[in-house]
Amino acid sequence: MAKEPQTPQQDEIDRELARDAQEAEPQAEPETLEGELEDAIEGAEQAATEAQASDNPEAEMLAARVEELEQSVADAKEQQLRTAAEAQNVRRRAEQEAEKARKFALEKFVKELLPVVDSLEKALEAMQDGASEAHREGVSMTLKMQHDVLAKFGVEVVDPHGEPFDPQYHEAMAMVPNPEMEPNTVMEVMQKGYLLNGRLVRPAMVVVSQAAD
Repeated sequence: MAKEPQTPQQDEIDRELARDAQEAEPQAEPETLEGELEDAIEGAEQAATEAQASDNPEAEMLAARVEELEQSVADAKEQQLRTAAEAQNVRRRAEQEAEKARKFALEKFVKELLPVVDSLEKALEAMQDGASEAHREGVSMTLKMQHDVLAKFGVEVVDPHGEPFDPQYHEAMAMVPNPEMEPNTVMEVMQKGYLLNGRLVRPAMVVVSQAAD
């Protein structure tokens, strides 16, 4: 019997049935896909390990350069700290020198002025007898003014009568036996000493007692 020709609609239906049948065929098993993924991961890990283990001259050069730069940075920091410390020391020394210069700038002037004070003291002592009260008062006031001016600028008098002898501030002119005083005691001050802001400008010239024979 002759096959009847199909209409276009029938052809479309047949094509859809064939496509549905193809889609209904069983797909690949999940276990197969999982195995392939595990193999790919294992291969990638092995390749990474081999790449890491292999020698890489460029990487070694970069590592050496990094180490060199780190050392240079450390050296620069150390040099900077050393320079800052040296600058601080220089500034401190400069401040100390400036302070010292300020304190002792008058030292030479004070030394030149002390003989004038000595002369006034001796003149006052000599005027005790035979001089008028007005003269004595005038010299005494002048001497007091001199002492006040010296004290204003940091000058102190060293008058160690009756004190133990101190070679740092006293100059012994003579040693005299004296049973009434402890040995090594200042018996007499022949000339007063002076300090300028704690520094000795002139030692006191003294007579020192010693033990009687």
